[in-house]
Amino acid sequence: MGPAPRGSDGHAGAPAGPGCGRAAMEPLMWSLLVCIQLPYKTTNPACLTPLRSGTGRPGTVFSASLWFSSDVEFTLSASSIQFLSHYGFDYNKFLKDGIPYMNEVQEKILRQHLLAGTWKVCSTNNADRDVLKKAIAEVTTWIGAAKEEDTMVLQDLSGYHMIEVQLVLRQALENVWTEPLGDKKVMVKKVSPEHRQLLENSSYDRCQKKLILLSARGFTNLFQILVKVKKPLVGHNMLMDLMHLHDKFYRPLPESYEEFKRNIHNLFPVIIDTKTVTKSLQKKCLFPRVSSLVEAYAVLCSSNLNPKGPPCPVIALASGCSRYAEKKFPHEAGYDAFLCGSVLLMSAHLLLCRSTDGAAEAEPSFSQYLAMLAEHVNKVNFIRGGVSSIVRMKCRTVTCVWGAENFSGEDSPCRHPPALVVHVRGWPGLTEGQIYQEFKARCCFDVRRLSKNQFILLSNKYKQVRHVLRDYRHHPHLRVSVYRHWRHSPSVNCLLQISGIVALWSLLAFMLGGTRSC
Repeated sequence: MGPAPRGSDGHAGAPAGPGCGRAAMEPLMWSLLVCIQLPYKTTNPACLTPLRSGTGRPGTVFSASLWFSSDVEFTLSASSIQFLSHYGFDYNKFLKDGIPYMNEVQEKILRQHLLAGTWKVCSTNNADRDVLKKAIAEVTTWIGAAKEEDTMVLQDLSGYHMIEVQLVLRQALENVWTEPLGDKKVMVKKVSPEHRQLLENSSYDRCQKKLILLSARGFTNLFQILVKVKKPLVGHNMLMDLMHLHDKFYRPLPESYEEFKRNIHNLFPVIIDTKTVTKSLQKKCLFPRVSSLVEAYAVLCSSNLNPKGPPCPVIALASGCSRYAEKKFPHEAGYDAFLCGSVLLMSAHLLLCRSTDGAAEAEPSFSQYLAMLAEHVNKVNFIRGGVSSIVRMKCRTVTCVWGAENFSGEDSPCRHPPALVVHVRGWPGLTEGQIYQEFKARCCFDVRRLSKNQFILLSNKYKQVRHVLRDYRHHPHLRVSVYRHWRHSPSVNCLLQISGIVALWSLLAFMLGGTRSC
């Protein structure tokens, strides 16, 4: 599964900003907001089928722009729109031809409405409403003069409109029958109410409840197939992708990180994040440090990391996807899927040659490659973590997660720089964004408000943390220190204040009681 175009979901290449602090401080809670507010997603599975001879592995990349099955509100930041536009994101295709999807909760609600006969039109934007209004106007104008068995054809209907138009017409007019003709057309036929009742109870009705659900599920049908076949799921920096998969196609994100991890592992028992694989190559194979999937692919294609071993395998793309092998399309989801599969195969090949001192077979099997990646299976990179582990840092009532997440077992111990707390003096009304801009020149800290005049700073660089502590030692308005839970936590401070008040009243009561007894 290739990564989607990077917008505001915090992946490599996306514009950085203070919002990243939410990801570091409370990944599941923040990502739930992201999944609700930024629900667009272009998902691209890449299927690689090995040949019996040769090193080429032909693959087809399937790209699908997704759109909602129900009315939801979402936001896009200006920087995200600019970023996606720069890389040629097709907004028209996304908005007009997007494939619907839904998770299990949404499907259950729709099923209940269909059974109860309380189904309502899902389309609420102006463009969709115009399509429905035009279809209804054409039919109502035609039906007055039409005779029984007369027909007309509605044109230019696509996607879920094919279902919606038929259901709306059948609900509004008891003497019409509809049938999809394919090629964005729906036939409308004038019939008697008795004839229509017979047609509704027949197996030829294309608007049966099960078929409506099948159409409304849209891309979720493919997701369920992927879950069923249990094939390895591959991505790059894929934590946010997994959260989107869970929230959009399975169930809303749970509050518990452990429950989220269990669910993902049950859905996809084998997950490989090429970000963790390339990090490992930096230590084992003198692989240069790279900051993106495109750079990792370029290094593996051009470097001389394995001069004595057999050549790396290549993905021979099918004719409909050949443009990805001829030209770069950075951040286009299909191209990212192609790069992801290529980086996986080439990295595994490099590790295999290293383990056999360059004596690897000329045509290694995929199972041999998978064996080389065993230590990286189910280890998903967390973009703001500088370690390969999870740490939970209690700050207020929030859990903080860092590093690489192990979806099939316990997370390993961690090492990480201490969090910093900024106490603001003399600058009232300071925001997270302003704090972020203040420290941006020294380090891209993740920022989160702790209290009215305090902010938490998180970084994965020890050196930058030391520099900030040194440079802001005598700052007139910003006092920076290492975060101490028992000293800086608002909940702990509140508890201490309450305990102090109770202790003071107890002392006064004791003293007053002793005075009276004397």
